[in-house]
Amino acid sequence: MRRADRLFQIVQYLRGGRLTTAARLAKQLEVTKRTVYRDIADLIGSGVPIEGEAGVGYVMRAGYEVPPLMFTEDEIVALVAGAKLIRAWGGANMAAGAEEALIKIAAVLPEGARARAEAVKIKAFTMSEMTDDLRAMIDRVEAAAEGNIRLDIDYADEGGATSQRVVRPLGLWFWGKTWTMVGWCEKRTDFRMFRLDRISGMSDAGSFKPQRGQTLRDFYADETRRSRPK
Repeated sequence: MRRADRLFQIVQYLRGGRLTTAARLAKQLEVTKRTVYRDIADLIGSGVPIEGEAGVGYVMRAGYEVPPLMFTEDEIVALVAGAKLIRAWGGANMAAGAEEALIKIAAVLPEGARARAEAVKIKAFTMSEMTDDLRAMIDRVEAAAEGNIRLDIDYADEGGATSQRVVRPLGLWFWGKTWTMVGWCEKRTDFRMFRLDRISGMSDAGSFKPQRGQTLRDFYADETRRSRPK
């Protein structure tokens, strides 16, 4: 968790005038009590009205509000709708992040805008295709693409033929009900797209350095060239 996010979470936990110990905050945030003490000292130094002391607990004086975010109505609808879709169709970590995002959005919006966010008439329902294994795979591929980690996968094509590939993941595409991984296939020495629901096994295969001609930008350039009329 980024430090800025952690500071925001501390403020959220202390809102409402309830005494909260550093030990409880540390457990919720998965950090040490020393980190909590340092964060609270920084928050107090920046003007957040937190009272208390180590070993006793902390409380925030009533009436303190996080400065409101200024969103238009269309922006509010887009944020809420997007978070709901990811909560229903994203990876496990993505879904948890979307849930937290909705809470944060509601917490920092002024009253009128908060009412608009709560009134968004867009629903997203999780279907049977979104299994726990698939959610975990989405998170794993996203993390591998971000961290430049090669993946060794067991893959079945549309006809059911299986193969083993080492792929350099570049990103994820969502097609409504299907997630695909865009990557550089070391077996084919070319870009390929792999449906996640056809991957039966996956393991890390070491890191890679992005190379010219094998990046996501290169993939988009290839797709653009192929789509041009001949």
